[in-house]
Amino acid sequence: MTTAPDITDLYPTRGASEVATPRVDPVVWSAEGARGPIRQSDLASFERDGFLAIDELIGPDEIGIYQAELNRLVTDPTMRADERSIVEKQSQEIRSVFEIHKISEVFANLVRDERIVGRARQILGSDVYVHQSRINVKPGFGARGFYWHSDFETWHAEDGLPNMRTVSVSIALTENYDTNGGLMIMPGSHKTFLGCAGETPKDNYKKSLQMQDAGLPSDEALTKFADAHGIQLFTGTSGSATWFDCNAMHGSGDNITPYPRSNVFIVFNSVENTAVDPFAAPVRRPEFIGARDFTPVK
Repeated sequence: MTTAPDITDLYPTRGASEVATPRVDPVVWSAEGARGPIRQSDLASFERDGFLAIDELIGPDEIGIYQAELNRLVTDPTMRADERSIVEKQSQEIRSVFEIHKISEVFANLVRDERIVGRARQILGSDVYVHQSRINVKPGFGARGFYWHSDFETWHAEDGLPNMRTVSVSIALTENYDTNGGLMIMPGSHKTFLGCAGETPKDNYKKSLQMQDAGLPSDEALTKFADAHGIQLFTGTSGSATWFDCNAMHGSGDNITPYPRSNVFIVFNSVENTAVDPFAAPVRRPEFIGARDFTPVK
């Protein structure tokens, strides 16, 4: 198994048993009072809960541009054949397309938008680069959800991110109802790292992007987390967004309604937290899933 050399593993995972480790990293890395688009009261809320919901990050006059680009990508036959596209097994429809900030100039411009990258810099207290980007498509009538997990557990184990200095934003491109498989987060769960049991199979990403297996919490651990923190479901119109900490326990249910749920998902990592060798995997994942280009977003 490959591990990061000469770097202390602060968050052990993928061992013989499940282990809970208190978080040692800050949640908000910028100095108190640092300027940025997020109000200090909202930063305090993010520190406490591990997420921040914004009703209208993208305005109604803009959202159609991103909806049209998503539709173009998921209906493009060349994208279906691209390794960066993940296809739903049952429906054979595209579930996700990765590295969209490199595939699409429309989404590249969104990543560079100060409303987006400015908030990431403010939370992480440094310049940032894109560790991962993707569009997620959850059409109606049976699209599968994403089981409970901490993103950092995977990014630490399989991509080699040393510290919890990473933040994600999920921007709704369709209406998020309380019935069509919306994002759920356990508030405050980001303060405890849950190291999962079991080794990482080689090329685990090929299976996990369709149905995750390695890196999943036990039912007992999830019950304790839910009892301690509760569960919040996020709804909102297209253009609304949820920022959430890399270690927040989150997931989403299947969408059995007629109403699709799609979003663009961007992961920003600090340029001071660049990836090393995986901490708990035989090899690192491909660059379209876990970037090795640490060029700051400008």
